[in-house]
Amino acid sequence: MNKEHPLLLAYYGDDFTGSTDALEFLTLAGIKTVLFLRPPLHKDLDFFPGVQAIGLAGKSRSMSPKEMEEELFSAFETLRDFNAEQVHYKVCSTFDSAPHVGNIGKAIEIGSEVFNQKTTFVSASAPHLGRYCVFGNLFAKMGTSGNGEIYRIDRHPSMSTHPVTPAHEADLRLHLAQQTTKSINLVNVTTIEQGAEAVAAEIKNKENAEIVFLDGINQEHLKTIGTVFHQKGKEKTLFTVGSSGIEMALGLAWNKEKMIRNTFEFKHPGEAAPLLVVSGSCSPVTAGQIEYALANGFEGIALESKVMHHDHQEQSIAEVAQAIIQNIRAGKNTILHTSIGNNDPRIAETEDYLKHSGLTQKEIQKQSSKIYGRVLGQIIKTALQSAPIQRILFAGGDTSSYAASELGIFALEILAPLAPGAPLCKAISEEELVNGLELNFKGGQVGTPDYFIKVLQGEKLS
Repeated sequence: MNKEHPLLLAYYGDDFTGSTDALEFLTLAGIKTVLFLRPPLHKDLDFFPGVQAIGLAGKSRSMSPKEMEEELFSAFETLRDFNAEQVHYKVCSTFDSAPHVGNIGKAIEIGSEVFNQKTTFVSASAPHLGRYCVFGNLFAKMGTSGNGEIYRIDRHPSMSTHPVTPAHEADLRLHLAQQTTKSINLVNVTTIEQGAEAVAAEIKNKENAEIVFLDGINQEHLKTIGTVFHQKGKEKTLFTVGSSGIEMALGLAWNKEKMIRNTFEFKHPGEAAPLLVVSGSCSPVTAGQIEYALANGFEGIALESKVMHHDHQEQSIAEVAQAIIQNIRAGKNTILHTSIGNNDPRIAETEDYLKHSGLTQKEIQKQSSKIYGRVLGQIIKTALQSAPIQRILFAGGDTSSYAASELGIFALEILAPLAPGAPLCKAISEEELVNGLELNFKGGQVGTPDYFIKVLQGEKLS
C-alpha cells in the first residue's frame, strides 16, 4: 500500500458465498480483509485498524440486467472512491451467468464506464478450487475438495443442469458474447506459460479488444497473471473480473514484492452444537451432504414450496421457526432445506406456482431465489430470538445472499479456514442476537459428503 493506493484491493462479490471465498484467500495471503454487507463508508475502516482490503457482498448473480445497473453503478463508484490499487468484480468460479440474470457482460460494461477503462481483463481460473481455463474453455471438478472428476463445464453433471444458469457453452468467449456486444479476445495458456513479460506484450498486441480473457491451470499461471495485474494497477486503479483466483494471483504477486508482511494464526474454533444448516441449494453435491448428515443424526426440516404464495408465508415462517427452536433446544443438529437435489418435486411445484402467478420462465428463476432467501432469513431471525444458536451454515449462493441480508449483518471477518472457498466467519452487527454469530457460507459445489459434520466440529477439510 502507498499514499496513492491506501488499499491494495476492493472487491464486489456477486453473491455471499463467493464473497467469503475471496475474503478467505486474501486473509490466507496475509492481507487483512473485511467483508461488508452494505456499502462501506470511509469512516467504517476506523473500526478495523490495519485493514488492507475490503469486500462488498452483493446479490448481482441473481439480478436482471436492469437491477444490476441500479446496484452496480453505485457499488462500483463506492469502491472506486477508496482508490485501491485493484477493484475486482468477483464471480463464481463456474462463471454462472446468463443474458437475463447475473449478466457478467453487463457488469463489465458498467465497470468499464465507472473506471474509464477500455479493456477489462477476465480470469476465471481457480486451480485451488479445481477450476481450469484452457484455450478459453472452462473445466471444473465435481465439488471443490477431494478427488472429484473434472468435466468441461457444459458437460458438468451439476453445472450443465443448473436450474437458473445452466452451462451450455464451455468457451467463455462465446458464453460472454451472448451477454455483451463488446469485442472479446484471449491470452491463451501457451503465452501464460512464457511468463509476465510475454503476457504483457500479448495484451499490448490486443489493446483494441474490450475484453481479454486469460487462461490458467496452475499456481504459476496465477502468479504470472497477478504480476501483470499488479503492474497495471500501479498506473491507475485496475478493474478486473473473475473468480477468487484473482485474489490468489494478486496475493502471490504482492508477496513476491514483499508488500505483505502479515501472518494470521487461527485458533481451532471447536465444536458448536447444535448446528443449524440452512440450504437453498439444489446442487447434487449439497444433496449428498444433506443425505449424509441425515444418516448421521441430523434432523431435517423441509421448507414447502407453498411459501412462494404470500398468503402462506407468515404461518410457514412461524411454524418452521418453532420446529427449529424445539430441535435446537433439544440439542439436535438441524437442516432446513428447500430441496434435496435438482429432482426434488418442490422445484417443479415452485416453478408451477410462479408460472401461474404470471411470471415468465426467466422471471421465475430469479424470483424463486429471492423469495426463498428472504423467507429463510426471516425464519432464522425468528429462531434466534428463542434458540441458543452459535453457528449457522448457509448452503447455496443465490438464496444465502437474500437470507443473510435479512439478519442485519454489517460486516464479516474470518475466524478460521474450513473448506477451500468457504471459511468460518464472525458476524458484526448492531443487533445483539446476530453480533458474534459464527457463519459459514458454502456454494453448491463446495465440500465433501461429511461437510456439515466437519463444520459442526470446526474441523478443516483436508
